[in-house]
Amino acid sequence: MASLDKILRKGKAFILAYDQGLEHGPVEFNDKNVSPKQIIDIAKNSGVTALALQKGPAEKYRKEIKASKIPLILKLNGKTRMYKGEAFSPQLCTVEEAIKLGAAAVGYTIYFGSEEEWRMLEEFEAIEKKAHAKGLPVIVWSYPRGKSLEKQLKTQKGKNEIMAYAARAAFEVGADMVKIQYSGDPKALKWAVKSADRCKVVISGGVKEGEKAFLKDLKDIMNAGASGMAIGRNIWQHDNPREITKKVSKIIWGRSKK
Repeated sequence: MASLDKILRKGKAFILAYDQGLEHGPVEFNDKNVSPKQIIDIAKNSGVTALALQKGPAEKYRKEIKASKIPLILKLNGKTRMYKGEAFSPQLCTVEEAIKLGAAAVGYTIYFGSEEEWRMLEEFEAIEKKAHAKGLPVIVWSYPRGKSLEKQLKTQKGKNEIMAYAARAAFEVGADMVKIQYSGDPKALKWAVKSADRCKVVISGGVKEGEKAFLKDLKDIMNAGASGMAIGRNIWQHDNPREITKKVSKIIWGRSKK
């Protein structure tokens, strides 16, 4: 297993995610956060252990990222929301390009359950082999999607089962870390973390929600044994991004007891 030490602090991760522009479009942004420069500035001296970006922003802001000393997680695949068929996220960037850009880890989304799952698994297999041969850790964005899962994902039991499966599937295909979506059930998350075994589990920050609810979820998540968070909109859409990053850091690094 490739070392995750560059993107961890005391075994925990606080990833500032800014890879939403491709899949969601600029609808998520405003004048303050539409530029990657603003996101890099938020990450500085804030407790953030890594910054997740797509290829374009990573290339165009290479100097700023290097100067910030925030480790880069380069996302190697992506898609837009314009196509409404079964989810498929093709590879857009190579491991070699990631290394040239100074990435500390690479990320890849697999939509387990999609009719196109097999394509993503094929691509991931090649990526995982190349990255590990270079000592580069691999993170799977493990997001079950597709018509075959629609009924199951409508129930809490189904969401819990799929969450654990998402974690385990990433471990099985060789990921060093998996990013999953929280089902809202702390007990079920404990099982998902255990199911991932030696693959570290970080939780997606998800859509913007009220600060009180967001921080409560974060406490539950960390107390359930997760290794950290990968948060985007709940940070850079916040009225005071630096203040919320401080609160998140306090919870992630051991001060999350109720």
